[in-house]
Amino acid sequence: MCILGKYSADKLLLFSFICSLLIVYPNITWLPWEISMLADNKKIYYLLFFILRCILYTIFIFALIKINVRKIQTTSFQSRLLYNSLITLFAFCIYVGIFFILKVKIAHLGSLVLFQFFLICILCTLSSYIYQLYNEKKNKELEIEQLKIENLQSQYNALIYQVNPHFFFNSLNGLVSLIRKKDDLVTLTYVNKLSDVFRYILQSDKKGLVTFREELDFIQAFRYMMEVRFANKLIYDIKINQSALSYKLPVLSVMPILDNIVVHNIIDSDHKMIITIEVNECKELVVSNPIYPKIFSPTTNGTGLNNLKNRFSLLTNGQIKIKNDGVTFTVYLPLI
Repeated sequence: MCILGKYSADKLLLFSFICSLLIVYPNITWLPWEISMLADNKKIYYLLFFILRCILYTIFIFALIKINVRKIQTTSFQSRLLYNSLITLFAFCIYVGIFFILKVKIAHLGSLVLFQFFLICILCTLSSYIYQLYNEKKNKELEIEQLKIENLQSQYNALIYQVNPHFFFNSLNGLVSLIRKKDDLVTLTYVNKLSDVFRYILQSDKKGLVTFREELDFIQAFRYMMEVRFANKLIYDIKINQSALSYKLPVLSVMPILDNIVVHNIIDSDHKMIITIEVNECKELVVSNPIYPKIFSPTTNGTGLNNLKNRFSLLTNGQIKIKNDGVTFTVYLPLI
């Protein structure tokens, strides 16, 4: 079915011509006998008529296949057959009209030609239906390949986070600041949370979907580090029911959102950042924050949320939603 897949016009025309020859094959076998029964002055006209008939069949098959490939998108074989039957009936009427206009006596316009048009209808319907199945199979294969690519991209992003100088040095700066304050208890807790964050990131390349309980443990560790870093200027308001902990979502789904908030917003004494994390009645994880845009837009590649959208689409068949009303930025992540 490669001819129907990524076909060129000349290949499709050749395919149509071969099909037309198969359709009129009985007439080809009778042709020498029928010509021998005619007067000499009628033989050439009969042969020209036969050639014209083959050309018309070829054109019709060519057109019908193109209509099926480009216009008829139904997945039902019965519906496709019905559409093709109506088109074939219309083409048969045109065929009869052409020879009527040419004033050619058409003794063969009975059941044989009608049957041949019916064969064309069946042949084109089957060809286009097989093409559709083939195309769907290729799309599924491409989807699987895309999933593999996105998973690799997710692993790559995880590696980026592992060695991300911005995140790494900010973490170390926070640790240095705590050491200078000589607050041993907070410093020890900070180191433990930092260890939990990096352990989760390092293990993320082995996971696709994780329970929300696992992701929440990571959020709590990340939360502690960020609240220490920004003192009382950044607060996480986490409101999660126990019943939501068994839901699943792609690994490292929340970190790009939390990182996005810090990168794009001013966080200081005059712009206190309160990040709300909750699960709504639609089984969606909702992460929202007030918008305090920076005077100068940060230099980012913009792939964080886009990659998150793709991972949710491929791993869960769900779509994340983003709402920005100019006051609050909210991201909705569907949970499984």
